Amino acid sequence: MGLDAVIAEIKEKGRNEAEAIIQGGNSRKDELLGAAKQEIELLKQSVKDDVEKNLSQIISQEEAAAHLVVKRQILNTQKDLMDQVYSQALEKILEMPESFHKEAITSMLKKAEGEIPKGKVSCALRDEKILKKLLKESEFSAYKFGSVIEIDGGVIVESDDGQLQVDYSYRTFLNQVWESGLKDASDLLFA
Repeated sequence: MGLDAVIAEIKEKGRNEAEAIIQGGNSRKDELLGAAKQEIELLKQSVKDDVEKNLSQIISQEEAAAHLVVKRQILNTQKDLMDQVYSQALEKILEMPESFHKEAITSMLKKAEGEIPKGKVSCALRDEKILKKLLKESEFSAYKFGSVIEIDGGVIVESDDGQLQVDYSYRTFLNQVWESGLKDASDLLFA
């Protein structure tokens, strides 16, 4: 066999081996790329699941926060309306005619007699004449006029020794009625 034939045979053998190595490399490359693609798909799905889960949690938290804000605004608005109703009720009481105030003070003095049988009585400037006139009557002669004080209406009765005081002001009565009827008023206004 000649040198050229040996060289051709070696070249052919080298080419065949190179092709086998290249084919093996390509097969290995395809195998590695396939495994990498599967891993990438798994990672993508895992990341997508995590994002959806986190997004769902964030949306739930934001919805809950929004509901709280709305509820707080509703409650604040309701409180403002209730405060307006309270103020208007007090204004209506104060706008009542003098006969109403005289009757109210008379009733309060009768009630006070059970707690403080003798003492001094103070009132709002508007009610001073009414109170002084009532204290001149024999029914309330155990009381004397105390002073003009800053209240909306009604009376404050204090014992002679200053140890005991009862507050029969309009605001005190309205507060008692208001607190006992607050739920009913709220239900009427906002049900």
